[in-house]
Amino acid sequence: MSRPPFFTIGYEQVSSAAVLDTLSGAGVDLLVDVRAVAASRRAGFSKSHLAAGVSERGIGYLHLRGLGTPAEGRQAARSGHYSELRRIYDAHLATPTAQEQLDELTALVKAGRRVCVLCFERHPEHCHRQMVADLICERVGVAVEHLMAPPV
Repeated sequence: MSRPPFFTIGYEQVSSAAVLDTLSGAGVDLLVDVRAVAASRRAGFSKSHLAAGVSERGIGYLHLRGLGTPAEGRQAARSGHYSELRRIYDAHLATPTAQEQLDELTALVKAGRRVCVLCFERHPEHCHRQMVADLICERVGVAVEHLMAPPV
């Protein structure tokens, strides 16, 4: 039996309802928030609101803060310095906390959960979640599917 794909999604330029609809439509059963800071000025995307929203759809929520991008990496991404983001995030992934949480995420995917990681950037190539997805796919041997909710 093959495992489901590993999903990613960004919430830039989309509503929380669109993200929830997209997650439900893909059959996601666990949303893993990989933001270092699970707060947002965008309605519905702060940790408690997001957890409540996915729960109403029968989707679990897990915040793996240790897989979030350090402040200097977030600044590099905002400035469009994606190679710098990759360098910073690679170094971050070597930390014990990041390794522990990457192992936790790997175990969830190996168990056959329909997991989706969430971060802000709409396009995965501009976000550390692409690096997380690459590692998970390599570890578990699953395909990645980048979900895109319709923009507002």
